[in-house]
Amino acid sequence: MADGIDGIEDLDGVKGLAGLDFASVTPEEFARIVKGLSGKEIAELARDVELRGRVLAEVFTRMERQFRPDAAGPLKALIRWKITGSGDNEEAVYETDIADGTCTVREGRSDADPRVTLILADAEFLKLVSGNASPVTMFMTRKVKIAGDVALASGLTRYFDIPKA
Repeated sequence: MADGIDGIEDLDGVKGLAGLDFASVTPEEFARIVKGLSGKEIAELARDVELRGRVLAEVFTRMERQFRPDAAGPLKALIRWKITGSGDNEEAVYETDIADGTCTVREGRSDADPRVTLILADAEFLKLVSGNASPVTMFMTRKVKIAGDVALASGLTRYFDIPKA
């Protein structure tokens, strides 16, 4: 793999992920990793406090780079992401602020009112951001809960370059 790491398909589930430098993994490779994980393996990842934190931090850091200002145009929106925890992990909250053709991401909850809040479990979040799940299907099957502007939520994927596995 030209820009990524060799043998990505040979990772030994969550054990292999623990030693992975996520910054060296391309979005497409990340999508393949997520696609290859079983539900049990994603649940194991979600219970590992340190690994979950690293994965979430990398995903949200990449949102700024994967943002498509041309698609967003004059959009101004604060999107709050609540990723529900499991085991010893608490809910993780991140905010994506889209304004003036830029996307800024911050960890934690601000005092500002979001235009939309998305609430989903770790597995659904990873599948969504890696292009391994349909946002509409996830909403219809209640795998993602939306508070606020449902129309904005339904079109969020067009504002980011979502990898395909």
